[in-house]
Amino acid sequence: MIKITPKEYQTFCKYVYDICGITLAPNQSYLIETRLAPIMKRLECTSFSDFYNKCRADRLKKMEQEIIDAITTNETYFFRDKSPFDLLQHKILPDLIDKRSNRAGIPPTIKIWSAACSFGQEVYSIAIILKELLGSDISKYRISIVGTDISDDAVARSSYGLYNQFEVERGLPPNKLRLYFDQADKGWRIKDELRAMVSFRKQNLFQSIAALGRFDIIFCRNVAIYFSQPDKVKLYEKLGSALAPDGYLLIGAQESLTGITDLFEPQRYLRSIFYQKQQK
Repeated sequence: MIKITPKEYQTFCKYVYDICGITLAPNQSYLIETRLAPIMKRLECTSFSDFYNKCRADRLKKMEQEIIDAITTNETYFFRDKSPFDLLQHKILPDLIDKRSNRAGIPPTIKIWSAACSFGQEVYSIAIILKELLGSDISKYRISIVGTDISDDAVARSSYGLYNQFEVERGLPPNKLRLYFDQADKGWRIKDELRAMVSFRKQNLFQSIAALGRFDIIFCRNVAIYFSQPDKVKLYEKLGSALAPDGYLLIGAQESLTGITDLFEPQRYLRSIFYQKQQK
């Protein structure tokens, strides 16, 4: 495996930041070396400087997208951390349904966004919670669940909804596997009724998110940990603009908005925390 020099690492840190907003720490050169090694081997690069020059010369930016796919962390699994989904099922959705159902003659609308959704496990976990909570009444609601990611590969895989045995065994109870997945040649595919509830699209969180619209619930978990402090502020300001006035924001279990923004205030339930916008 080709080693990266300190100067090359500085160059790639800036390049990665420019194309996807991820801030790499000084001691993460191994991440660049290991994740980009297959691409460099295919392109027969002799050094990281050689690789960088080829990337910059690629006017179609296909190599840039390959780097994004390789660098962005896609570590996720169904019902990850559990507590956000308990919050969703026992607190957030019941409260939201109650508020939205008071509008006479208008079918209640529920709009949910999973930002940086990786391969879609979080999105489909949300869909399962909604299906189990609403049951046969689900057709009475206008439900929109949107998953976005910066990676083309992640968006394509999420949309197809196919998972191997290892992936479905991570966090997914056997009874839910039987109910919501069909066995396929290469694993398990999410059933069409759940796939119809969701959509996926490419979205760089550093670019405008106005086209996505406004949401009642936003999941943005374990995303900001890869951003610098100023970029975290910008991210949460954007999320605030996309969140309904009475909406709900869920972030990672080890994350906090303290010292980052006063746009949101924390709410506690079931020993878990979610955020809502400060009421002016």
